[in-house]
Amino acid sequence: MGAAVERKMVSDPRPRVGFVSLGCPKALVDSEQILTQLRAEGYAIAPDYGGADLVVVNTCGFIDAAVAESLDAIGEALAENGKVIVTGCLGAKEGGAFVREAHPRVLAVTGPHATQEVMSAVHAHLPKPHDPFTDLVPPQGIKLTPSHYAYLKISEGCNHRCTFCIIPAMRGDLVSRPLGEVMQEAENLVKAGVKELLVVSQDTSAYGVDVKYRTGFWRGRPVKTKMTELAKALGELGVWVRLHYVYPYPHVDDVIPLMAEGKLLPYLDVPFQHASPRILKLMKRPANAENTLARIKAWRAICPEITIRSTFIAGFPGETEAEFAQLLDFLEEAQLDRVGCFAYSPVDGAAANALPDPVPEEVREERRARFMATQERISAARLARKVGATMQVLVDHVDGDAAVARSTADAPEIDGVVHIANAMGLRAGDFATVKVTGADAHDLAAQRLS
Repeated sequence: MGAAVERKMVSDPRPRVGFVSLGCPKALVDSEQILTQLRAEGYAIAPDYGGADLVVVNTCGFIDAAVAESLDAIGEALAENGKVIVTGCLGAKEGGAFVREAHPRVLAVTGPHATQEVMSAVHAHLPKPHDPFTDLVPPQGIKLTPSHYAYLKISEGCNHRCTFCIIPAMRGDLVSRPLGEVMQEAENLVKAGVKELLVVSQDTSAYGVDVKYRTGFWRGRPVKTKMTELAKALGELGVWVRLHYVYPYPHVDDVIPLMAEGKLLPYLDVPFQHASPRILKLMKRPANAENTLARIKAWRAICPEITIRSTFIAGFPGETEAEFAQLLDFLEEAQLDRVGCFAYSPVDGAAANALPDPVPEEVREERRARFMATQERISAARLARKVGATMQVLVDHVDGDAAVARSTADAPEIDGVVHIANAMGLRAGDFATVKVTGADAHDLAAQRLS
C-alpha cells in the first residue's frame, strides 16, 4: 500500500479504507486532505489491501508513464481487494470514461482536488456514522510525509496554456487559497513539529492573481494574497521554507533578498523548459533566454548561496539539432545546481502533438541522455566545490551509526542527499552541523560536527 498511516487493532470495529497515493506533491496534498476527512468521520486507514473494506487510488495522468503506473495500481487494487474508488488527474481524463473503459469494475471515478466527491463515494459504498468521542484528528490533519517536513499547497489549477501540458484541463484555472487559511495550516504544521515547509502549487508565482491580490489577515494584521507577501509571512515561522514551481515572473526577484536574509531557504525551483526563443514560443513559455541568464546572475549576486533547480524538455516537436545545442550552451552558461530533463512525451490532449516536424522517439531519448550527461558534469563540479564546507542539514533517516540528511540545497525525493558517517545519537527530524568530506555528481558525504 502506498499510504498506510495507521495500524488497525484486531478489535477495532471501524470501517477501514486503504489508500494508494501516486503523482506529484500537489496530488499528495489532495491525498492528505482526503485522509484527514476520512479520519474526521471515523474511518480507519488500513495498512494493506486485505485489511481494507475498500481502497481509494489517487492517480496521476500527466505523461504516458504516469498513466500506465496509475492504471496498473488500479488493476492491482481491484485484484487484491475488489472495491476501488479512483480519484486524481487520470480520473479527469474524458470525464472518467478513460478509467472506466480500462477498469469497468471501479466503484466511482472523480478528478483531482475532489475531497467531497470522494467522500460521497465512500459514504455510498462504506457508510460510517460519525462518533465525536472516537473520531479524533490532529490539528495539522493526516500527513503522508515524515513528521519533520510537509507540503503546503497554496493554490489549485493554472491559468497558463503551455502546449505540452494538460494540467489546466484536469485541474482547471488558478484558484488561490485564502492567505489566512494557508498561514493557519502552516502554523498548525509547525506546532506539530514540522521543521520544513515545501510550498507547492501549479504556479506558485501566480498566487493571488485570480483574487487581484486581495488583502487577507494573519495574526490580526492585513497581508496581501501575493507570493512575496506570503513568503515574508512564512519566513516568520522559524522553520525551513522551500519554494517550488516558481514561474519566472518579474516579482520573483523580490524573494531573493528574503533568502539572503535567512527568512527563506536559498533555493528556487524554476521550470525554464528550454533556451531557444522559437521553441519557448511554441511551448507558450517566456521566450528570452538571455534575460534568464541575466536574472540568474543577479540572483546569485544578491544571494551567493542560492540553489537553482529547473526542469527542461528535450526533443520538443520541431526542435532542431542546432536548437538543442543552444539548450546545452545555456546549461553551460547558467551552471544550474539541480536539473531534471524529460524527453518530450506526446500526452493525449496536449496541443503540442499537432505541431509539425515531430522528433523521432530515439532522437528524443538520445538528446535527453546527452543533456543529462552535460548536467551531471556541471553538477559534479559544483558539488565538489562544497568539499570542506560546514553546513546545517536536516536528518531524514538514521540507520545505525549512519544517517541520510538534506542540506538547504536538497528538496526531498527529487534532489541529492548528504550521507553522514558518524550519526550516533541523531534521529529523523534533527538538525545537525556537518563538514563535507566528499562529493559525486548528486550527493555529498559528511562528518558530523554537532
